[in-house]
Amino acid sequence: MSERAQMEKERLERLKRRRPDLHQQVNTVVLDDDSDNEEEHARGAKRQHISSSSSVARRANTRTSTSSSTATTAASSRSASRPANAAAGSGHAPEVFWDGELRQTANRHVIPAKDKRPLFRLSEILTPKEEIEFAIISAYCWNYSFVYELMDRKTPVIAVDHSLTGESYDSEASIKAVLPNWIRTTPFLRGGFGCMHMKFMLLFFRTGRLRIVISTANLVEYDWRDIENTVWVQDIPKRRSPVPADPKVEDFASAMVRVLHGVNVAPALVNFLKNEHPNLPLQRLEDLRTQWDFSRVTARLVPSIAGKHEGWPKVILAGHTRLMKALKDMGADASAQHKELVLECQGSSIGTYGTAWLNEFHCSARGESAQGWLDKPRARRAKLPLPRGMRILFPTARYVRESVLGEQGGGTMFCRRNQWEGKNFPRELFYQTRSKRGRVLMHSKMVLGIFQDKPGGPGRRQQTLTDSEDEAESGGGAGGDGKPLAGWVYVGSHNFTPSAWGTLSGSGFNPTLNITNYELGILLPLHSEEEIESVACWERPPQKYVIGRDEPWIQSESPAFVADA
Repeated sequence: MSERAQMEKERLERLKRRRPDLHQQVNTVVLDDDSDNEEEHARGAKRQHISSSSSVARRANTRTSTSSSTATTAASSRSASRPANAAAGSGHAPEVFWDGELRQTANRHVIPAKDKRPLFRLSEILTPKEEIEFAIISAYCWNYSFVYELMDRKTPVIAVDHSLTGESYDSEASIKAVLPNWIRTTPFLRGGFGCMHMKFMLLFFRTGRLRIVISTANLVEYDWRDIENTVWVQDIPKRRSPVPADPKVEDFASAMVRVLHGVNVAPALVNFLKNEHPNLPLQRLEDLRTQWDFSRVTARLVPSIAGKHEGWPKVILAGHTRLMKALKDMGADASAQHKELVLECQGSSIGTYGTAWLNEFHCSARGESAQGWLDKPRARRAKLPLPRGMRILFPTARYVRESVLGEQGGGTMFCRRNQWEGKNFPRELFYQTRSKRGRVLMHSKMVLGIFQDKPGGPGRRQQTLTDSEDEAESGGGAGGDGKPLAGWVYVGSHNFTPSAWGTLSGSGFNPTLNITNYELGILLPLHSEEEIESVACWERPPQKYVIGRDEPWIQSESPAFVADA
């Protein structure tokens, strides 16, 4: 058993002895760490896991060129968070979200007066369960019995899971039957490092409707009850008849198909079709692109696929360079806006940062190609100042201690002492993160991009490193839908770490992007300051750490996570 897993086991045993009442609240705290220390990845994670073994022919991995959805067009309604009627579950018909909806999860520890907006509960997302004909569900941490009870027993489910066998990482892709009508699938992990960290659902209803769910929550009770998470849901209508499509079109559906191939869903689907469930609504992964109408989806899908991606055509399909491409396609690149970009990066795990990677990410977040960046000498990149306007949000030790569950509830927040005290660690970029809804901790992962006027007025250009910027002079502050943009938001599984977003190397002519984890999220445009305030789950503006007074929460130093002497 790993050192961290052993510490967590001992902590829970002590907590059960001392506070049996509180134990029932926190006994599902899980380790959700995608930090950049490869030794941490190589050691076991603390959670029950079903071993994986078998695999089947990869027939469904054969890709065809006759499938794609129509190009995504702007919808008349916003996909960002907005007021809505009371959620389903109290005798009302289930809500349907044809234009998408972004909400926080319900939480039993928040202050009621601060909790007036519509929320998502997992039971409501999976409603009506008897109408779900087929499901593909992904998470890093699973409580299978918890989810199984929320599903109809007859519904076939493909469960995408992190690859862990016993106490060591298993690098090979695998599939295995784990419950009646359930197949667990795990993707390949290069060298056994990294993690399958995606959190999504594809729910196929008997009416033909497809519900897509992308969230920051694992599939354990704790994530849907005791800490805050964020969920995006959109319902997709089925076409009356399939449509042929251009294989060159890159849209939400084509990106989703690529994700499903990446996390080893195809052989699990083949297994179902060959055996107990030959009449599933999805016969091939590519059917997503031809049989469902994604034209009302305004979100852009932003995946990270673990591995080595070489050459621009592949590099822009994953990681922070995928974010860059999505921003440009949305018209949300900072140069087109003639604005300066401020970033607020909220997550539950801190990476090992250097100035080079922070500037690399900031370049993509501005919507700028890294071609010029890569052609600069590496030594020069390493000596750059930290990017202006970047804020890394992470709870302080004091905030965790004063939260509703106290230090015992800090088991899903990760920062290490050797990171914080590193010689070149960007401590000056750290800001406090405090929930708008009370003294609860946030597992939500967001990057909030806010456009501000440049110093010296809009006519003065910000000095940057790159020489080959695409300084489009068109746009006039409007996004791809023609509406003025105030900023954008990313929501999904990515923590703000190089493991999640990837690291560039190579040259501007032939780049290489190395990604450790499988991650998934969505990008949404924001058109006003009101929308910016609405989507942010933390109090804004965030307060900057006072160096010497404020320190990040470091769970390994907490008595709740340290073995008794």
